[in-house]
Amino acid sequence: MEKKDSGLNRRNFLKSGLVATGALALAGAGAFMLDRNTAQARVRPDFLRPPGAINEKDFIYGCIKCGLCVQICPVQAIKLAKAGEGVAFGTPYINPRIQACDFSCDALQCVETCPTAVLNFKPFKEAGLAAVEKATQEAGADFAKVNPFEVQKVAMKQIVRMGKARVNTETCLAHHGLGFKGVSRGTDFRGIYRAPESADASASPLAEKQFDREVCNLCITECPIGPKAIVQEPSRSNGNLVPKVLDGCTGCGVCVMVCPTRETSIIVEPS
Repeated sequence: MEKKDSGLNRRNFLKSGLVATGALALAGAGAFMLDRNTAQARVRPDFLRPPGAINEKDFIYGCIKCGLCVQICPVQAIKLAKAGEGVAFGTPYINPRIQACDFSCDALQCVETCPTAVLNFKPFKEAGLAAVEKATQEAGADFAKVNPFEVQKVAMKQIVRMGKARVNTETCLAHHGLGFKGVSRGTDFRGIYRAPESADASASPLAEKQFDREVCNLCITECPIGPKAIVQEPSRSNGNLVPKVLDGCTGCGVCVMVCPTRETSIIVEPS
């Protein structure tokens, strides 16, 4: 009886050893493939990383998926990628058509709160300090009138580069000389933002905003960065006033969110 048990145990041990060896081999092959495909295995290419994101490969491996950036975003623009996104699972992204980053936090809170610096706050801090120093020097004797917070928040927002907007001239209303009147995304749309001319401290629903434009220019008037990011100029082909995206575009996606065409006529290509 003991010999029979001993034989069974020996065979089971050998089987388990072979299974373990096979599993390790598969794991090694899988690790190789993950490393090889990391650049492609990201969240959908029309989704954006939050402000300050480092290069994609380092971002995916460095992000600990803590969700702090999700929790602190006042407009809930940041979501975590689902399991179907492969190695990008659990990493933060923004779908601007659903909810754009409107900078209404005024402090890039998502970047400040990141514990691993895959959202790197250093360049924003440096830009803010340099802007305050410049403003103070230019103010001279009136330096006490400089509001450092206001100066810093503008400087920090302007150097964000989540991506750059691109206009689809075939569907853009302005390119066809058409205007827009009404609620841009319908009364059921749940996206929120703080309009550039608003004196409010927080964002409000886009569904509550009525527009009446002879020629559609919502991507221009609602841009939180303004003329450094996008302007309106005559089209070379037909003279219609059309949007032109400039190098100052931060890729925040507000233009994508407010665009009134059925399929957005402006998209942001991730950096």
